[in-house]
Amino acid sequence: MHKKYALKDGKVVESDSDDAAIIVYHDLDEAEKRHLIDDLKLDEHTLGSTLDPYELGRMEFEPDHAAIIFKRPKRYTAADNFLFKVSTSGFFLFSDKLIIVNEEESALFEGRQFMRVNTPSDLLLRMLFKNILHFTEHLRVMSMISDELEDKINKAMENRHLLHMFTLEKGLVYYLNAISSNGRVLEKMKLYAAKLNLAQDSLEYLDDVLIENTQCFEQANTYAQVLASLMDARASLVSNNLNVMMKNLNAIVIAVAVPSFFAGMGGMSEFSMIAGPENWYLSYPMFLGSMIGIGMATFFVIRKIEKYWR
Repeated sequence: MHKKYALKDGKVVESDSDDAAIIVYHDLDEAEKRHLIDDLKLDEHTLGSTLDPYELGRMEFEPDHAAIIFKRPKRYTAADNFLFKVSTSGFFLFSDKLIIVNEEESALFEGRQFMRVNTPSDLLLRMLFKNILHFTEHLRVMSMISDELEDKINKAMENRHLLHMFTLEKGLVYYLNAISSNGRVLEKMKLYAAKLNLAQDSLEYLDDVLIENTQCFEQANTYAQVLASLMDARASLVSNNLNVMMKNLNAIVIAVAVPSFFAGMGGMSEFSMIAGPENWYLSYPMFLGSMIGIGMATFFVIRKIEKYWR
């Protein structure tokens, strides 16, 4: 599917004209692919890269256009289960038009950054800037989810929360790789600004986009380091809690075993002899009380020994 847009009074408006300056494709069918390859002379491999989520960002020059592969966050849904993914967009800049190829449909020209757009190259820079802002918004969401999962782990210590944290960390790695790849594309665009016919205002805007992408990368890198440290701390905490639980269980087992030993050696017959055979109703409480006393004393002695050796 595709939609056509025109640039009118500095704004992007939908158009039905065959000479539209902006054409946006998504969910390409075979006929549209052949049109882009055969009629508009797009490289087939480059066009295929726009549909590959694992493709790294890059910029290439063809005889009549420039091809830019740029990474952007994929739309997050509940089915992703805490895994934030990235997708790829393709921008093909001609002298008089811009062709955009996306894997999925999305709201493209919304926001104040799409005001005062006069040329296809202006729109290209604003689209790149929007993708970077999209990364930044997702990073904020990931930080909020991380804080919520941390609180749940502190209270519940369930494996599923730890697995969600691992999944979130995996998504951050994808984002770091994508943002770094975008940075290399922006630097190459600045290097070949004259070949892209970027005006002075566009070049200054490109500098702002580069700064924003650098800040986005630093933010993602900080979140990744914090999350990695947090996961190490949580793993140590879980291991420590398990050790404490095992020590307590061992102390209980020993505390039960010691009274059992004395009961096996002497049995209740000793208490029957003390209280007298006719006072059996005294023998049972004496036997039970002494076993409980020995068990508790053994437990506290073991705990004292543990504290001494810490």
